[in-house]
Amino acid sequence: MKNLLLSPPVFGFVVATRVALAFGIGLLVADRIPEARRRRVGLTLVAIGAATTIPAAVLAFGSRADSPRQLAA
Repeated sequence: MKNLLLSPPVFGFVVATRVALAFGIGLLVADRIPEARRRRVGLTLVAIGAATTIPAAVLAFGSRADSPRQLAA
């Protein structure tokens, strides 16, 4: 298993994207909030979580110092 070192801001961003996605899905399946509000907020959080997944992955996995792209540049 390889170790992955992340700075605190990058780690926070990755965690926040996962939290937004999970919380949005949780709202969509819950039934304690009125449906119109729950659906609007849930879909917004899912969209934010999904849209920020790729930038979070690039920050976490795409910026390694031993990457061939960075060594060639």
